[in-house]
Amino acid sequence: MLRLIGNIIWLVLTGFATALGWLLASLLMCITIIGIPFGVQGIKIAMFTLWPFGRTLVKRPTAGAPSAIGNVVWLILAGWWLAIMHLVAAVVMALTIIGIPLAAGHLKLIPVSLWPFGREIVSVEEARAIEATSAVAVR
Repeated sequence: MLRLIGNIIWLVLTGFATALGWLLASLLMCITIIGIPFGVQGIKIAMFTLWPFGRTLVKRPTAGAPSAIGNVVWLILAGWWLAIMHLVAAVVMALTIIGIPLAAGHLKLIPVSLWPFGREIVSVEEARAIEATSAVAVR
């Protein structure tokens, strides 16, 4: 129930506007055939930006050199201004008491704004299971 309330507050106050920023970046990337994978990744994160509570981003262990190259291209073309968008939104949200958790959400979105490739959106429960599995594997 708290996730639902958090998502609704997020959507109304800041989620819709920031998701539009992600969609704009994605559409601009899709203009060329080479940019379509960038646009697809941006659309996935735009949907995550609309309704983030209850889901999280985890690093894919199979991400390799193509993801690294994609991240560098993304950073140059769109990542820096998306990160600035989330930083500005975080500062504005932090001005009110109710906005502080939303500001924290925006700060968590800055790294994915800069480096979106090699990450996967999963539920919080799945992320905990992945973390537990990797902790057992390390032992």
